[in-house]
Amino acid sequence: MRLLDRLRERRNDGPLESSCDCDPSFRDAGGSDGTLVVDANDCGGDGDLATNPDCRATVVGTLAEREADAVHVERSGRERVYDDDAVGLLVAAGRFAARVAVHDERLAERARRDPLGAAREATGRAGPVERLAATTGLAAGAGRVDGYADALGATVGPTVANARLVERPPAGATLVDTWNIDTGATVRRYRTERGDQYALNPLGWRLDDEALRALSAAYARLSESDGANDGRALTRAVGAVDIDAASAAAVERVLRKHTAGHGVLDDLFADPKVAEVTVTAPVSDGPVRVAIDGERVPTNVHLTPEGVAALAARFRRESGRGFSRAAPTLDATTTGPFGERVRVAGVTDPASTGTGFVFRCHGTSAWTLPALVANGTLSVEAAALCSLAVERAAAGLIAGPRGAGKTTFLSALLWELPPATRTVVVEDTPELPVSTLRDADRDVQAIRTEADDGPELSATDALRTALRLGDGALVVGEVRGEEAATLYEAMRVGAASSAVLGTIHGDGADAVVERVVTDLGVPASSFAATDLLVTLAGDERRRVASIEEVRTTEDGVTFETLFELGDDGIATTGVVRRGNSHLVASLAGPTESYADVLEALDERESTLERLVTANRTAPGEVDAAHRQRVDE
Repeated sequence: MRLLDRLRERRNDGPLESSCDCDPSFRDAGGSDGTLVVDANDCGGDGDLATNPDCRATVVGTLAEREADAVHVERSGRERVYDDDAVGLLVAAGRFAARVAVHDERLAERARRDPLGAAREATGRAGPVERLAATTGLAAGAGRVDGYADALGATVGPTVANARLVERPPAGATLVDTWNIDTGATVRRYRTERGDQYALNPLGWRLDDEALRALSAAYARLSESDGANDGRALTRAVGAVDIDAASAAAVERVLRKHTAGHGVLDDLFADPKVAEVTVTAPVSDGPVRVAIDGERVPTNVHLTPEGVAALAARFRRESGRGFSRAAPTLDATTTGPFGERVRVAGVTDPASTGTGFVFRCHGTSAWTLPALVANGTLSVEAAALCSLAVERAAAGLIAGPRGAGKTTFLSALLWELPPATRTVVVEDTPELPVSTLRDADRDVQAIRTEADDGPELSATDALRTALRLGDGALVVGEVRGEEAATLYEAMRVGAASSAVLGTIHGDGADAVVERVVTDLGVPASSFAATDLLVTLAGDERRRVASIEEVRTTEDGVTFETLFELGDDGIATTGVVRRGNSHLVASLAGPTESYADVLEALDERESTLERLVTANRTAPGEVDAAHRQRVDE
């Protein structure tokens, strides 16, 4: 008779009383041991292996017959997942129970119900029992933990979700902050000896058993319908289940997020404190991480492999681009729960072991120079110079390492263009605030450059097209290929009648020249058409590190620093006020002197200062202020 059958027989006829009616079965997974799936819907012990010895005995008894890579316990639309060290302890307990039974049946029974207690007892005894505790791994597994809350901590989530969360805070953690997100989620930030942790508690994880059962039933109905992502079909699916009106609203909201949205990632996208979300491949090896307050911290969120596969399929549909072994990288955008733009960078086999993503969250509000002044990115004096230079048709590059905020800074500069200026934006992945600018009655034409597998224009052809679309400003999302020669030739001959702006990777003037002249093959004489270079720091605070003007000498291209980063932020070097700036001199109109430009800089600084002081930093408010200034 199988061990599990003997255990069940004793429950029914022998001295062992049990509240467990769990129904375990195996789900195979390729060449691995598979997953033990435990249906706990009819179990009085609710299937919680950390708190219920009877349910623990059912699982350990099953694992004594066959091992598994993970244990999934399902009850009332909720799933607990035990993997890694937790399943390792359960498997070791099963091995020990099966082998020690010939020596001590009582200890075998204890191992099924109380593996930690059995391990302590076995290691205190000499002979074969102690050796079995060591060889089966029970002693080692028990020695790594302190109680069942630690040993059998599970990741938990609704069965309809493609993510599981660790619900308990980290051991020894101190709560340092709590806030709410508009999605209905709550965030707690904990501090531990190993650093901070971001703990998410979404709405779907707070539903009671009745609501979770309704959620599961509505999901099943929706899956059977033809319009799984249709809003009306979703509402009908929720309306068909037996649940009160108040709970139905929450169920529908959660169901919508996990069918039409990005699941639990929508909570992270909607958190204004989160700048970046990282899903590292393979997903089974660790949690989702977020960049918050300039620090990258782990979360309590674990995506399932099915969840990552569903995201990959969604981004293929949305972008129209391949993302597979034939095209193992992805660069696209998606939309968060409240319309925020999120940039998606993906990698999959064979370029990585499994599929991973980095999501850069940009928010619904486009950035402006006053907003960047308000958050300490640059001083109001430096912002005034950038504003006047862009307004007066300067050619500028925004440089910095990945994640420094180059696109954010470029987005802010676009609001400094004269309101009547026609602007052509060239980029491969839409990140610049084209639609927001259009909503403000700005004339903006976007041109999409090619993806690896897309039908769009090459970057070079896109630039040539842009130059034929009328006089105005030219904006290049990122200068990184052969299109650089076309861009600089246009700048050299003055093909664009207004500002020419773009971003480029590089952590300073020398790196940018090396990139443009050496790597991209632009002649130094053409690079000299650049008027100013703004370099963003690669540190956690996303600040402007320097603003430099480009000069041409007998020795070639040189740079003069106008603003540089000091202990108190970005500060002037005095070049501008001493009358020695070539850039400022070039901004003077036909009837203006250097002193007139300085006066214009003072006026612009006052305008920006008033906007910051009055907290009028939103795009519409900044645009209105510029229009009023032009009218006056």
